[in-house]
Amino acid sequence: MKALNTNLQHLTGIAQKTQRIGIGLMSGTSLDGLDIALCRIAGTGLQTQFELLNFTTIPYPDRFKAEVRSVFSKRQVDLEKVCLLNDFIGAYHAELILKSLKDWSTKPSDVDFIASHGQTIYHAPKRLHRQEEYPNATLQIGDGDHVAVKTGILTISDFRQKHIAAGGEGAPLALYGDVLLGRKDGEDRILLNIGGIANLTYLPGDGDMTKVLCSDIGPGNTLIDTFSRTLFNRAYDEDSIIAFSGAVNEDLLNSLLRHPFFGEPSPKTTGPELFSEEYVRKAQERSGTSHIEAKDLIATISAFTGRAIVDFINAYIPAAAKIFVSGGGARNPFVVQYLQKHLPQSHIADTAQLGINPDAKEAILFALLGNEAIAGEPLAIGNNPAVLMGKFSFAG
Repeated sequence: MKALNTNLQHLTGIAQKTQRIGIGLMSGTSLDGLDIALCRIAGTGLQTQFELLNFTTIPYPDRFKAEVRSVFSKRQVDLEKVCLLNDFIGAYHAELILKSLKDWSTKPSDVDFIASHGQTIYHAPKRLHRQEEYPNATLQIGDGDHVAVKTGILTISDFRQKHIAAGGEGAPLALYGDVLLGRKDGEDRILLNIGGIANLTYLPGDGDMTKVLCSDIGPGNTLIDTFSRTLFNRAYDEDSIIAFSGAVNEDLLNSLLRHPFFGEPSPKTTGPELFSEEYVRKAQERSGTSHIEAKDLIATISAFTGRAIVDFINAYIPAAAKIFVSGGGARNPFVVQYLQKHLPQSHIADTAQLGINPDAKEAILFALLGNEAIAGEPLAIGNNPAVLMGKFSFAG
């Protein structure tokens, strides 16, 4: 029998280790920067043990953000720019990884794998594109081969495609990592992530995997950030200063909530393709609120984020569940206070109480997915696809 080639021998060796050092990468729809989490992971599946060794977020320069936004969440874009950015982002992320490893006095050869989410530029579940002959679809760019070759580290990427191929919508993938790290016997928990889009995972305290629910909810920071940029020339509403200075317009809030998405059964996914500036402008036209003050608009769309979360939790999840928040929205006091006011029966804290850095959580989750791809077995959780996700790129 012919021996395995060098790359497959290397992969087999990593899979047989009792613990692995992995890097999880997350670049979200908010385009704040690249989250890089260096993790030590022992075991797989429900026996996974995890330690965050180092974490950083490297902010993206304005020019890079502008380049990505030129192809982000748009039905028609410059195809050459998409092609160029696919390779450029992979190489750029590799540079940021190598810089971080140097800062942490860690050699690339000490890292077993990189798990890269890539950069989403379009998310198109069938519920949104409504073209009967086409399936669910999503596209993340930032080619894994470029990351692998430039860092010299085995890279796993493009996780969402297997989820779609197996019948899912490609999101939210937080489900798998949340189950591995967040469950606790005897305690109902909600792991709520408020990134560009808000999503949550409900983990029942009785351990019944058929009851686990993971779904997108609606907008997280995406609308707040968009209108903070266009109306106030700010990247985001820091400390909710703008939102607190304004007043919530109930007519507009009710108009924003009038979309079929909110009545569709869960689990479901969405993105900035739906919750866009155009979405808000149309809601203003319907409600006769096109001329409200800019600060009131920020207050209202901040309340919209909170109200969508509250309505979802009240509809689907037991009132006694504890809520642990992560993502940029965990640092949005307006949204957090809205949740506390309208979910008075729930204990609300950030995921630091679980030993999970709330800023690092999504990058950690991709490190866990990478670990499962290498050494795990498919995990059946409710009606979610039981698959191992990710495509392998060897360094040589």
